[in-house]
Amino acid sequence: MKKIFSTNTGIVIAGGGIGLIAAILQFMGNPPNMGFCMACFERDIAGAIGLHNAAVVQYIRPEIIGIMIGAMLIAMFNKEFKPRGGSQALVRFFLGIFAMIGALVFLGCPWRAFIRLAGGDLNSIVGILGLVVGIFIGSQFIKKGFSLGRPKKSESKLPALMMPAFMVALLLMLIFDFSKLSFSVKGPGAMHAPLIVSLIAGLLVGWLAQRSRFCTMGSIRDIFIIKQFHLFYGIISFVIVMFIINIILKQFNIGFENQPIAHDLHIWNFLGMLLSGLAFALAGGCPGRQIILTGEGNTDSGIFVIGMMVGAGFAHNFGLASSPKGIGPNGNIATIIGIVFCLIVGFAFIKKRECKEGSENLRCEK
Repeated sequence: MKKIFSTNTGIVIAGGGIGLIAAILQFMGNPPNMGFCMACFERDIAGAIGLHNAAVVQYIRPEIIGIMIGAMLIAMFNKEFKPRGGSQALVRFFLGIFAMIGALVFLGCPWRAFIRLAGGDLNSIVGILGLVVGIFIGSQFIKKGFSLGRPKKSESKLPALMMPAFMVALLLMLIFDFSKLSFSVKGPGAMHAPLIVSLIAGLLVGWLAQRSRFCTMGSIRDIFIIKQFHLFYGIISFVIVMFIINIILKQFNIGFENQPIAHDLHIWNFLGMLLSGLAFALAGGCPGRQIILTGEGNTDSGIFVIGMMVGAGFAHNFGLASSPKGIGPNGNIATIIGIVFCLIVGFAFIKKRECKEGSENLRCEK
């Protein structure tokens, strides 16, 4: 199975499968053009546990729980669960905060950008262009030697199991209707597929993404850095399959106006996703990939995920997040600050290279 998913055919199957699941989740009750949105769903969880008070976006999303647990289980089964971390955790935390702010200015993570495209929302094209530019900038830093360092192997599995355990705790609170949680009664937070459907969908996506290394950011980064299109074939398959299913299920509506949970302020659609793309590139993965890596035992990715949830709190508590009416009152300032922060991080962690004369060519080693 691992060999299948490492091929171009395998990534196409994985991408198409994730697109199919996303379209079905929308049909089953998830918000329109939001089958899977890692940023939006983490934002909903943040609201449910009290990190923000935006009443229309509060719910424990079983999809996020399922993706992380599914990735963990399949990683353990294949002996790929490797407890590790300790690589610039605080920097990753703030990258997660600003990645979330950028995503909520645009109104969606990279997964949702392509989901919106497959649903006919042409505003997403501007966001995807911003995402590409942000990843391109991040790729230039990587080419020049940027690195936050490699995570170190942990002697204990306990830290690696904390985030999955937290997800299980959230699931139990959802199942048993814990009274301290806040759930939306209207708006996107009140729209959701049945719990069991969402959980199973998340487990399946966790399996597919973990096996195939599906990553929206990584697919674009690989094109810029190593001219490799393997992961991008999965994104193409994802969009095509979801586009077809959306037409069949009458979920396709092409245009710029009257798109669900979107706005048409294109400069901020572009800059919001530029910020997110740059933050994801510097952190080493899109939000979906960060959740998968957390499930595999990477505590650095877990810190990034926590940073995104905290970022959701900041975004809604301080007027940074957009709505269908437009960008939040302080969203433009936060976006610019986030871009500047990411550029500072990019320059600060460029590692100097020592060059040695080889037998034939000049070799540079980090």
